Amino acid sequence: MSDSNTTHFTNPSTFILLGIPGLEAAHVWISIPFCTMYVIAVFGNFTILFIVKVEPSLHEPMYYFLCMLAVTDLVLSTSTLPKMLSIFWFNSREIHFSACLTQMYFILISSVLESGILIAMALDRYVAICHPLRHSTTLTNAMVAKIGLAVLLRGIIVILPFPILARLWPYCRTNVIPQPYCAHIAMVSLACADTRVSSYYGLFVLFFVMGLDGIFIAVSYTQILRVIFILPTKDAWDKTLGTCGSHLFVILAFYIPSLIMSLMHRFAQNVPLHFHVLIGNVYLFMPPMLNPIIYGVRTKQIRDRLLRLFTHTGA
Repeated sequence: MSDSNTTHFTNPSTFILLGIPGLEAAHVWISIPFCTMYVIAVFGNFTILFIVKVEPSLHEPMYYFLCMLAVTDLVLSTSTLPKMLSIFWFNSREIHFSACLTQMYFILISSVLESGILIAMALDRYVAICHPLRHSTTLTNAMVAKIGLAVLLRGIIVILPFPILARLWPYCRTNVIPQPYCAHIAMVSLACADTRVSSYYGLFVLFFVMGLDGIFIAVSYTQILRVIFILPTKDAWDKTLGTCGSHLFVILAFYIPSLIMSLMHRFAQNVPLHFHVLIGNVYLFMPPMLNPIIYGVRTKQIRDRLLRLFTHTGA
């Protein structure tokens, strides 16, 4: 392994994931919060899927989109965290080249899918609040399925060039990735070729896919808030705003850490590498853990069904 880390070669069969560089001695302790996040994410998202399935009153567009979000979070968590924990616990650092590309693809597509689902949820809230009489006829089950399929196809098409380009580059420097997972930027930086096309495409996805998604969500909620603030009574105002609160918290949990990470990469150049990697990992895995907690705590229908489930089990 020591030779493969530094010897010149082309397209290695495996990569070496370092985990958190500089904090190898603390890997076991670092694994505790990440293991906790993984357990909460898996249990919480499966609970959301189960409750929506068994509770007929939750068979509505908003909860169907929530299920799509839960599946996306499960894909992100299970495609990355088990390998991370194996690095922390067993020092199992090797990952096959194809497996690395696959993991990178799932990480990237999860972000685009989550962004698309948040748009769909914003559309649902917009129609429900701004055009309530048309909600049931506009967002039918068939329309929800079409929106979900469109979000999935968009994610597949938009992200597919990343692993294709990464497979084409020659890797003749090192096969060591200073991360606990196969991050796209970390992989491309190992290539001994002109990778500007990959960087430019990454900026395109960031600004013209994720950026436009954010603008669409902001416009939708501007219209929603405009309608909410002219409601005649405080009870109606509170009830309507309450239905949007969970979605707003999920949006903030998705976009704010991303903004913080972007600012750190640009203006915190003197920050140690292990701090960048650690914060990046927390950002990546925080939304899958927070999303089911936010909806479980703030959504009355889910909270009541969950209480009935535990009460019945206890009885």
